[in-house]
Amino acid sequence: MSKKKQQSLVNGAIVLTFAMLAVKVIGILFKMPLTNTIGMIGRGYFDLVYQIYTPIFAISVAGLPIAVARMISESVALKRYRDTRAILQASRKIFLIAGIVGTAILMIIAKPYILITNAPNEIMPGIIAVAPAIFFCCMMSSYRGYYEGLRNMNPTAASQFIEALGKLIVGLLLAKMVLNYGMVGVYDKTKTADGTAEVFGTVVHNETEAYAAIIPWAAVGAVLGVTIGSILGLFYLMARHKLNGDGLTRLDLELSPEAKDRRAISKELLKIALPVVAGALILNVSNLIDTMTIVGRTSVALGKDFGTVWAMHSGALDSALANENLILGSDAQANNKLIATYLFGAYNTGVDFRNLVPTITSGFGISVLPVLAAAWATRNREEVRRSIDSIMRLCLLIALPAGFGIAILAKPLLTIIYGVGNASDGITVAVPVLQVYGVVTALLALSTPITNMLQGLGRTDIPVKTMAFCTVVKIICNIVLIGIPALNIYGSMIGTIIFYIFDVGVNLYFLKKITQVRINWKSVFVKPLACAILCGGAAWAGYGLSRRGIEKILPSLTDMSFFQSGFGAKLGDYLLNANTLAALISVLISIIIYVVALLLTKSVTRDDVIGLPKGEKIAKALAKRGLLG
Repeated sequence: MSKKKQQSLVNGAIVLTFAMLAVKVIGILFKMPLTNTIGMIGRGYFDLVYQIYTPIFAISVAGLPIAVARMISESVALKRYRDTRAILQASRKIFLIAGIVGTAILMIIAKPYILITNAPNEIMPGIIAVAPAIFFCCMMSSYRGYYEGLRNMNPTAASQFIEALGKLIVGLLLAKMVLNYGMVGVYDKTKTADGTAEVFGTVVHNETEAYAAIIPWAAVGAVLGVTIGSILGLFYLMARHKLNGDGLTRLDLELSPEAKDRRAISKELLKIALPVVAGALILNVSNLIDTMTIVGRTSVALGKDFGTVWAMHSGALDSALANENLILGSDAQANNKLIATYLFGAYNTGVDFRNLVPTITSGFGISVLPVLAAAWATRNREEVRRSIDSIMRLCLLIALPAGFGIAILAKPLLTIIYGVGNASDGITVAVPVLQVYGVVTALLALSTPITNMLQGLGRTDIPVKTMAFCTVVKIICNIVLIGIPALNIYGSMIGTIIFYIFDVGVNLYFLKKITQVRINWKSVFVKPLACAILCGGAAWAGYGLSRRGIEKILPSLTDMSFFQSGFGAKLGDYLLNANTLAALISVLISIIIYVVALLLTKSVTRDDVIGLPKGEKIAKALAKRGLLG
C-alpha cells in the first residue's frame, strides 16, 4: 500500500481533533437550547437516560475497533493486504452480534436501573428510544476501526460529524415538537373550565403541572435524536465504502500472501478485544455507579442535613423555585429525590465542558494506535519514541492552555451558554465543577491516549488492571464524600480526580518501562506548561480589563436602531453584553499570547506543524526564523 495513501501521525491526529472539536461544539449547541427548553429537571431526565445508555454502548463497541485497527495496521506494515479484507468481514459479524446483544441488554436492565438508582419512572420511554442506537453504532465501529487501521481518519471524522449533526437537528426538533404539542395540542384543547386536563396519561390542574408532565416526553424526543444520528452515520460509512473502497489496489492484493483463516482472525480479534472490553466494562460500571451514587448519595446528604445542602446551593434552588423550574410537594423523601435530580442536571452542565478537551485529545489516541502498532511490529524503536513524545506533547499543547482558560472563564462561559431560559438558575452549581476540572484538564486529556498507546503495544491487560483499582477507589470516595452534607454533589469531583491521578500515573509508568523510552519532559511538559500559564494570565487580565471598558461604551452600541426591536434586539441581548464581549476578547488575547509564547520558547517542533494545511511552507518559514524546536 502506497505511503501516499496513509496519513501521517500528526495529520491523522489533526483530522480527528477538528472532527472531535466540531462534534463537541455541536454537542454544546445541542445541550444549550435543549437545557433552556426543558429546564434542569428535563436535563436530569435526559442525563439519567444517557448515563445508562453510555456504558452499554461503550462496552458493546469497545475493544473491537481497537483490535481491528491494530490488526489492520500490522497487516499493512507486513504487506499482508488480503488479511485486511478478511479482518473487515470477520469484524462485521462480531459487531452484528454485539449490537443485537447490547440493545437487548439495555432494554432488559432498564427497570432494575430505575429501581437501583431511585430514578423517576418517567425515564423508561427514553431508554427504549435510545436502545437501537447501540446496534447502529456497533455496525459503524467496524468501518471506523478498518479505516483507522489503514491510517485514514477521514471516514471516522466525517461519520462522527454526521452522527452529531443528526442528533442536534432531530433531537432538538423532536423535543420542541413534543413540548409544543403537549401544551397546545393536548393541554389547551382538553382542559376544562377549571384548568383540569389529562396530559400524556397524567391528570393536571394547571399549566405548571401540564408542563411538568410533558417535560419527560420532551426529553424522550431529544434522546431519539441520538438513535437517528447513529443511523445517519452508519449510512454514510456504508455508502462511502461502497463507492470509494479502501485504497487497496489490485496489485496490492495480488502480491499479498493468502489471507488467514476467518476463524483464526476472529479468535485473534477477540483475544485482543476482550481485555479492552473488560477495561471498558470496568470504566463504564464506574461511571454508572457514579451516576447512581450522585443522585442517591445527594439524597442521603439532604436527609442528613437538608439545611446545609440547601444553603450551599440556595442561589440556584431559590431561583428554581421562583421560576417554577423546581416544584416541591409535601413528601420530604420525594422532594429530596427531586432536588438531587435537579442538582445532578446542573452538575452535568459543568461536566459537559469537563469532557470538551479530553474528547478532542482522544482522537490523538486513535491516531497513534495504528502507527505505534506498526512501529512495534517492525521493531522500529525510534518511531516508537517519536510517536509517544509527539502525542503527549500535542495533548498537553492543547489541554494545558484550554484547561486553564476554562477554569478562569468558567462563570462567563456558563453564562454565555446557559444564561438565558430555564437553565440559568443552575449556573452557580456548575461553576465550581468547571473551575476544578479546568485545572486538571491536562490529566484527563492524557488518560485515553496513554491507554491507546499501551493497547498499540499489545499490552491491553495493563489499563484493565489499573482501571479496576482506580474504580474501587472512586466508588469508595463517592460513597463516603457525596453523603457528607458539606460536600454533597461536589464529592464526586474529588473521586474523579483521584481516579485520573492513579490511572495516568500507573499507565505512564508501564508505558515507559515496556518501551524503554526516555520522554523529553522539557519539550513535552515544561515548555507547554510555562506557555499555558501565560495564556491563563492573559485570559484573566483580558476579561477583567475588557469588561470594564465595554461596560462604559455598551449603552451607545445598544442605542442603535437595529438593536431596538425584533431579531436585532434578540441578537443584541445575546451578543452585545459585557460578559459575552469580554469573554470573546479575552479568549482572542489569550490565544495570541499563547501562540507567541510557543514560538518564542521553541515549544513547537517541525513534526507538530507538518500535518497542518500547508504545513511544509509554515514549517520552512518558522525554521528560517529560528522559531521551531
